[in-house]
Amino acid sequence: MEEQYNGTIDPACLQEPPLALDVIKQMDVFGMILYSMLTFMSGISLLLYLEQCAYIYKKLPYPKKTTIIWISGAAPVIATMACFGMWVPRAVIITDMTSNCYFAVVVYKVLILLVEELGGSRAFLERFSGKTFKISTGPCCCCCPCLPRVPMSRFLLFLLKLGALQYAILKTFLSILSIILWTNGNYDAADVRITSPAIWINPFIGVLIILSLWPVAIVFMNSNSLLRSLRIIPKYAMYQLILVLSQLQTSIINILALDGTIACSPPFSSQARGSLLSQQIMIMEMFIISLYTRFLYRRTYETLPTEAHDNEKNNEADLEAALPEHDV
Repeated sequence: MEEQYNGTIDPACLQEPPLALDVIKQMDVFGMILYSMLTFMSGISLLLYLEQCAYIYKKLPYPKKTTIIWISGAAPVIATMACFGMWVPRAVIITDMTSNCYFAVVVYKVLILLVEELGGSRAFLERFSGKTFKISTGPCCCCCPCLPRVPMSRFLLFLLKLGALQYAILKTFLSILSIILWTNGNYDAADVRITSPAIWINPFIGVLIILSLWPVAIVFMNSNSLLRSLRIIPKYAMYQLILVLSQLQTSIINILALDGTIACSPPFSSQARGSLLSQQIMIMEMFIISLYTRFLYRRTYETLPTEAHDNEKNNEADLEAALPEHDV
């Protein structure tokens, strides 16, 4: 980017992100307090998560406990990686891709949690055997209400799991490939030329995440009424909130930085300063989400009633409603 310098722009705004030591040397009192508070918040998030992992491991059965450990760790892991990226600006690409790879696994684990809360794959298929699933849900087909309902089967459940799993696998592979290209100087997220690898990799990852969110939304929309007692709606809402904050919010800030809306502040260029603001905001948001997620998952629930039990209660209610009323 140095060849773009025309004498009117501070040369510091065209340089690479500063080293961690340079950040510390140029830090004033307010910066030191801010960095210390954000580091403390990310550290508390991680410590509370580790304590919660020990609690869940002791209290919940396998495989539900491993699934919940993965999901509840999304916010603390993202906060921890954002803290590393805040202190070491040149490592932002590695910390961001680590967070995104972890969340890619969380997307798959959310679908597994929905199935496990209903007793596992076998119980899930037995409960929904002969029933149809609505597939006109977001983010792919929310605007297509005319789509037919699809009968639940073992093959359909396999396709739903595969649709969520593909993002975890391909996102990890593409992230490793991007880091390899970055170390060789071939990958630059700010490079929008047609020959840039970033212009091909990033849109493809966007398509993958949309395709992975669709199966999770299908299972949730067709089973959330059965899982209300397990607080599945706020759990799903937290998962969606982390998705928006870690993906959409970060993308918006990066676009503003590339556009020059976020001004450079030596030793940070516009792009580096945008990344710094994104990391700092992310730490505060993930700290709050970590506390609420701990409240949602640090508890045990009674086993969900079987479908036969639900039908029996519904029959009893219908029978009581059918009995004639008598005046005393």
